[in-house]
Amino acid sequence: MSVFNSIQRQIPPIHREGYLFILAFAAASIVLFYIVHLIFPGLAWHLAWIGAILTIWCALFFRDPERVTPLGERLVVSPADGRVSSVAMATPPPELGLGDQPLPRVSIFMSVFNCHVNRSPVAGRVDRIAYHPGVFLNAELDKASEDNERNALVIATASSRIGVVQIAGLIARRIVCFAREGQTLGAGERFGLIRFGSRLDVYLPQGTVAQVAVGQTAIAGETILAELGSEASRDYRSS
Repeated sequence: MSVFNSIQRQIPPIHREGYLFILAFAAASIVLFYIVHLIFPGLAWHLAWIGAILTIWCALFFRDPERVTPLGERLVVSPADGRVSSVAMATPPPELGLGDQPLPRVSIFMSVFNCHVNRSPVAGRVDRIAYHPGVFLNAELDKASEDNERNALVIATASSRIGVVQIAGLIARRIVCFAREGQTLGAGERFGLIRFGSRLDVYLPQGTVAQVAVGQTAIAGETILAELGSEASRDYRSS
């Protein structure tokens, strides 16, 4: 029993949003196996292996591991697992209500192999949630921030306001947000999910210096993106 418990602890839990998809992958694999077995018996088991691999991949996509968020009221942690694709100055989407001047922005690209549960980058109150319909360009493209379907949140801390934007990608077709306006979130608390490849943008207060670099791997709820109030000179245009 101790061995079983040890193995079980190594397997991350699955988010409830993934149950239906995992079941659909498994059911489709079984049905296709049965049909192919009737027509081309020799290919059926090959298809069974492919179906099993895809079902396992789907389960891993919806994994929801526990995270240990660093303590610190001024810390801004990553809202997503993935690769830091951009650290730059950018004008926030108008629906955020953060003004029309460029702000420091950190973008994190999530591939289909990353965990896709999104977490709050700071502790604070959700002041605004705004959904914006759009297209489904590759989320790594810079113009995806303007053209793609997205869901934007503004989280107010004791001293500032942080913008977090969930952006659908080339494959993603469903943005899920669990948070509600007026809700108080803790740093690292789950607030949403995007299905099958996407990106998150974090807009920081003017003058804030990012503590991550392009190409770095970020872990949701754990990787520190910035520290509020830590102002210094930096040319984001070169990022």
